[in-house]
Amino acid sequence: MPHGPYEDVRITGHLIDSGIMSEIMDDIVALDGEFETLSFDVGRTNEDASVAMLRVRGRDDAHIDKILGVIGQLGAEPLDVEDARTEPAPADGVFPDGFYATTNLETAVRIGGRWVPVSGTEMDLGIVIDGDAARNVAMADVAAGAEVVVGHTGVRVRPLERPRDRQEFEFMNSEVSSEKPKALVVRDVARVLRKVRERGQSIILVVGPAVVHTGAARHLARLVRAGYVSVLFGGNAVAVHDIESALYGTSLGVSMDVGVPAVGGHEHHLRAINTIRGCGGIRQSVEQGVLTEGLMHTLVTTRTPYVLAGSIRDDGPLPDVITDAMEAQRAMRGYCQGAGACIMLSTMLHSIATGNMLPASVTTICVDINPAVVTKLADRGSFQTTGIVTDVGLFLEMLADELERE
Repeated sequence: MPHGPYEDVRITGHLIDSGIMSEIMDDIVALDGEFETLSFDVGRTNEDASVAMLRVRGRDDAHIDKILGVIGQLGAEPLDVEDARTEPAPADGVFPDGFYATTNLETAVRIGGRWVPVSGTEMDLGIVIDGDAARNVAMADVAAGAEVVVGHTGVRVRPLERPRDRQEFEFMNSEVSSEKPKALVVRDVARVLRKVRERGQSIILVVGPAVVHTGAARHLARLVRAGYVSVLFGGNAVAVHDIESALYGTSLGVSMDVGVPAVGGHEHHLRAINTIRGCGGIRQSVEQGVLTEGLMHTLVTTRTPYVLAGSIRDDGPLPDVITDAMEAQRAMRGYCQGAGACIMLSTMLHSIATGNMLPASVTTICVDINPAVVTKLADRGSFQTTGIVTDVGLFLEMLADELERE
């Protein structure tokens, strides 16, 4: 092999059947690097991990660092490991140059010669080391002087391996499921939600106004009452149109009974907002007997938390809507870290925002009539997302029926 700087790395895991080894080799070649296999010990049984050691060569130190940064996301660890390097944040809300940008994979950093897990797994953040602890921090939240990890030295990422046994979803063999029997798909989703709840993990539902427009809010309310919704994420619109439906029988001015625009219906959502603002908020409107039915009423009466994140296009908005985008992000982030599953229902922007905050280990299901929504999620880093292309109203009704059968 040609002369040049090199780094020896170790990769541990189910390297063959998970495809990790071939992916690492492909990435090295794609980045114009070269590799030499120093050793490859294949696990003796189905459960044993394999261990490989590669010598990775590049043109110069910068080229090697680039290669290590990419294959490090797949679990390749340099053998001559140093502690993670840090530099102080130069100002509030500013990372130092060369900061390590996190992924949504489980990460550890080396502090004082030992590996320390980084809390708060999330993509596109920085890592702050405080004493013998490490945590992920959003750029807007970093304080001046905080010790921020720079470069890739002393950073270890554990990749997600493909399951070796039966898939949790039968339909996960394809990234976007559009031509599968819907009853089987729904049955698999129900089975996963039961498992998540049995493990004591939370279930996030990210909901768009189409859930109300299609008449599916009542089926979502059934899931809430059955205990399959730990927290609901949405915007001003889903809450407004649900309340409009409860107060006026319309959604976006269209009658929920006959499906035609109601006389003066274009004003209903504004009048609904005004009514709730007059009560002081959604919870207060329920307590005062003004709001007596609907999804938001169910969330309040079951004490199920919700986070409504505002938008520049919002009417009103409702008093419960968090209009500061960074505050809304912080409110959502806390729920994302403890989630076991997340179901995204016909809302592209809120789904992408939530996906950016979810660890890759969270089972993520996106239900939308438009397959491009799932593609956009994957393009923005939420590679764990499984797509179900179908009408959200049909999906929610079938899912609620399936879960009630238990």
